[in-house]
Amino acid sequence: MIGFPLHHSFSQKYFTEKFEKEGRKECVYELFPIPSITELPQLVRDHPDLEGLNVTRPHKKTVMAYLDGKVLPGNLQVCNCIRISGRKLFGYNTDVIGFEKSLQPVLRSHHKKALVLGQGGAAEAVLFVLNKLGIEISVVSRFIHGAARYTYSELDEKKIRENTLIINTTPLGTFPDTETFPVIPYEFISSEHLCYDLVYNPSLTVFLHKAELQGARIKNGEEMLIIQAEESWKIWNA
Repeated sequence: MIGFPLHHSFSQKYFTEKFEKEGRKECVYELFPIPSITELPQLVRDHPDLEGLNVTRPHKKTVMAYLDGKVLPGNLQVCNCIRISGRKLFGYNTDVIGFEKSLQPVLRSHHKKALVLGQGGAAEAVLFVLNKLGIEISVVSRFIHGAARYTYSELDEKKIRENTLIINTTPLGTFPDTETFPVIPYEFISSEHLCYDLVYNPSLTVFLHKAELQGARIKNGEEMLIIQAEESWKIWNA
């Protein structure tokens, strides 16, 4: 896995156990914490036995420039999985299927409008799925840029109450900074809301805890991570 930092990641433990379960004693899953994506070509040269990579923040978008080929849904320009064949890098996105399969069982008919907090690489997969499902989206960011429609300070009672699906795609709350959270008016969240956090470590973030106290249904990103990991496994073994 490449990204920075990587101390929060579950992937090494997950795939190490997966290798043992599958009897793949020759396989090893390693973490490569690279601050800059410009280090990727040298990393691949230094590890000629690499057969695949998972990609996490902040490289999901910038890694696109280093791919020799892409197998991505629609016009998505975000990659979180790479298959290496003949020293060539082929990019995939398994976040899309991971998010969609984990969201649909908890989605209800009244969840027609969503606030998406953040607009990094993980947000792109979320936006892709929500568009596919016909859910109206408002992206929230610290300031208006890119796809952002609102800043956090612009969220009021009306906007919170009419957007009954709220998805945190930011890293706020991720271990070890577990006390951080998106600053939104939680007092207007109700039992009509579904609040989904892509963060999975810890399992109950401050964002989810505050939403749960207001009666909302909540879900973290653990199932999404497991689904996308299994999709990565399929790609590497195809």
